[in-house]
Amino acid sequence: MKKVVKSIIGLTLILTIISGCSSGKEAKQAKETAPLNLMSPSELTTLDTSVMLDFPDAIVQTAAFEGLYALDDKDQLIPAAAKEMPEISQDGKTYTIKLRENAKWSNDDPVTAADFEYAWKKMIDPKNGFVYSFLVADTILDAEEISAGKKSVDELGVKAIDDQTLEVKLKEAKPYFTSVLAFPTFFPQNQKFVEKMGTDYGTTSENVVYNGPFTIENWKQTDLSWDLKKNENYWDQANVKSDKIHYEVVKEASTALNLFEDGQLDVATVTGELAKQNQSNPNYHSYPTATMNYIRLNQKRKNKETPLKNENLRKALALGIDKENLVNNIIADGSKPLYGAVTEGFVSNPKTGVDFREEAGDLMTYNKEEALTYWELAKKELGDNITLDLMVTDDGFYKKMGESLQGSLEKLLPGLTINLTALPTETALNLSRESDYDMFLIYWTPDYQDPISTLNMLRTGNDRNYSNAKYDALLNDASQKYATDIEKRWKTLIAAEKEGIEETAGMIIISQNQQSVLQNEQIEGVNYHTFAAPLTLKNIYKESK
Repeated sequence: MKKVVKSIIGLTLILTIISGCSSGKEAKQAKETAPLNLMSPSELTTLDTSVMLDFPDAIVQTAAFEGLYALDDKDQLIPAAAKEMPEISQDGKTYTIKLRENAKWSNDDPVTAADFEYAWKKMIDPKNGFVYSFLVADTILDAEEISAGKKSVDELGVKAIDDQTLEVKLKEAKPYFTSVLAFPTFFPQNQKFVEKMGTDYGTTSENVVYNGPFTIENWKQTDLSWDLKKNENYWDQANVKSDKIHYEVVKEASTALNLFEDGQLDVATVTGELAKQNQSNPNYHSYPTATMNYIRLNQKRKNKETPLKNENLRKALALGIDKENLVNNIIADGSKPLYGAVTEGFVSNPKTGVDFREEAGDLMTYNKEEALTYWELAKKELGDNITLDLMVTDDGFYKKMGESLQGSLEKLLPGLTINLTALPTETALNLSRESDYDMFLIYWTPDYQDPISTLNMLRTGNDRNYSNAKYDALLNDASQKYATDIEKRWKTLIAAEKEGIEETAGMIIISQNQQSVLQNEQIEGVNYHTFAAPLTLKNIYKESK
């Protein structure tokens, strides 16, 4: 998710819980549903889809708003606010999308093509400086020039032909573009209401109108709880299976476990030793995700080069992390060591069906001897004592990982000092946007279903100040020269990953998350996604006893 994250989102982890978008199946009518109690590992920061920062934002916004397309329980795209899949021109650059006639906002206004045009133009307007504007800039015609202040916002390649017809022009063919439209950045906004609220829009649950399965209640910024209520104005409300979902922010797995055992949580995220201890529990479930944990390595902080500008130091750190030990003994929730930026099971070669991770192979595997060799080279260039700051979020899971990395790297590399700082997620993400950090242990989920969603994180202009002309050229070739040559495009993306992760150690990949939870046996409809919002809530429900 971000490039914040230049790639916020991507946005793990998370956790709340739950489910896939409507697959067209009717909600079970035989049993009544009961209110659900779910958890989030961090605070909700905003209800303005333009300002989204993190996974809780993406999850809640995908519950309260609806884009043109959504994901079913198998991660396949399905029409949402759009009534059918897009009509795409032969050159792959023009999309014509028809909207549903019966879609409404929670204030009874119709949802129209103009709502999408307004939201996307608001997103790319350079005066706003929104984190996820890069998704618009990377795809839509003239967006990059608008973002740079070289063209007017009105020149963006999106146009409401009429109330139910949206035309989108791309700067070049993007085979993944439809999947981008499931991400909150591309959700609509009601211009009249947004402008009426001004700077207050999205800061409380009352200062928003909704077009999704739920409305939000009882929330303002800094609150640690909120409620989702079934949206009676939603066009498909008959298939929304829960009437009410209550959320609480729970940052420690031990607290989550206690709340679950007391019946105050229906789904509790467990990690580390607690996950190990509960694997035989009949309520234990483990779900695969496409979320990776990784370390951003920032090369310039407050206009001054950091030690991480040194490639030998970056390689020493990357090769000196024993991912197997970290994943099996510290994370210990079923997650897997990851040896590349593109996660396993996320996307396959469109011609052969071979998984990207399998075809690209393992990059930067643990090698103590090589790590020490690079460390000695780094010390010759930087001095015998090197100090780095490591920032983590205050989620207990990430604090524990950070402490393990701090201890193991200091032990392996003599003369290295790592200062660990745990901060609230929003604070940490904002500091990362400002490049005010050395190292940042964080998570990422792809924004859309293509390797370039993750690989774009290292394109020149990112918030970690990594710049590599060869890497940029490979991504440009994949996006432009080979946009319609799927075989060459695929090989070029594999080469780009190797250049960024192994040849130059632009960032350090740690693990691929497996989401481990304790789940009330009455809960149905749980499903995770590999891109866009990691969880959707439309189909989740709890059967009444």
